Amino acid sequence: MFKNKKYQTFFLIWLIGLILLISLMIVVGGLTRLTESGLSITKWELFSGILPPLSSVTWQNYFKEYKEIPQFILLNSEMSLDQFKTIFLWEYYHRLLGRIIGLFFIIPFLFLIYKKVVTKNLIMNLSFIFILILAQGIIGWYMVKSGLTDNVSVSHYRLAFHLFTAFIIFSSLFWILMNYSTNQNKKFLQINSNFIFLKILIFLIFTQIIIGALVSGLDAGKIYQTWPLMNGKYFPDDYFLKDLSNLNNPSFVQFLHRNIAYLIFFLAIYLGIFIYKKKVIKLYKSFLIFFLFINIQVVLGIYVLFSGTNILFASAHQISSILLIASLLNMYHRSVKS
Repeated sequence: MFKNKKYQTFFLIWLIGLILLISLMIVVGGLTRLTESGLSITKWELFSGILPPLSSVTWQNYFKEYKEIPQFILLNSEMSLDQFKTIFLWEYYHRLLGRIIGLFFIIPFLFLIYKKVVTKNLIMNLSFIFILILAQGIIGWYMVKSGLTDNVSVSHYRLAFHLFTAFIIFSSLFWILMNYSTNQNKKFLQINSNFIFLKILIFLIFTQIIIGALVSGLDAGKIYQTWPLMNGKYFPDDYFLKDLSNLNNPSFVQFLHRNIAYLIFFLAIYLGIFIYKKKVIKLYKSFLIFFLFINIQVVLGIYVLFSGTNILFASAHQISSILLIASLLNMYHRSVKS
């Protein structure tokens, strides 16, 4: 993976820094959604938006542009300039962080290539990740555009696509870190029956992230704020068989999110029993860490409902999902062969 040990520490710090920045980006992006700030900047402004508004005239211009979209007209018509500044800054910092990530990636990456200290395989993998980072900016703007004309919020499908891509970037970098720290070159995609239930679990958890984004995009957490039943029933009151595949229905999406969580939880228990029954000692510790985060995630999810989707609990739920994915990847990495 590395040709010259002289730059190993530099590479490690860079890689960990990228992972932390992507994690922060996911958290800030979640808070941008939770504060409904994502439509406050109505233009892409790839270069002109690097600096925040520095004069009252600039602030007024941004506010004037926001007043022209449905979110302001239908929901926030009484919003003051000071209130607008709050949601604007959430979106501004979200975009600024994206620019910082791009620069933090490309400058050290080009330096490592120039020094010829990384293998061709690693260059290809990192180049793919950089393409994803660039694409993420385009996906983000594609998402924002969906809320500027006919809707008061962004498309929940595009939001899910945006979040899923962020987790793919995070997971790819984390996998490279684990390969580097163990001095191995393990492939993530291994088509075989080894630890098949662990692979199913990975699929379900990433699916759950997508469904969670749909819940957020539809504000589905604001209905049926009871647990374990949905207002005393297993099926929501407005659930019909015809809605079985309707991901535009907030009730069904919340129902789906709950039940995938149950499936993940019980599959995790089964996996733990399998690991200890088969005495797979190398996975003991990593499974316990993973199962800890599964429990934290479940508890936080329930508190999000009970609290009326309190922003602190909702954000903690998303932070926990990052740690859950990291612990899942750590366990999976230990299970596969080079």
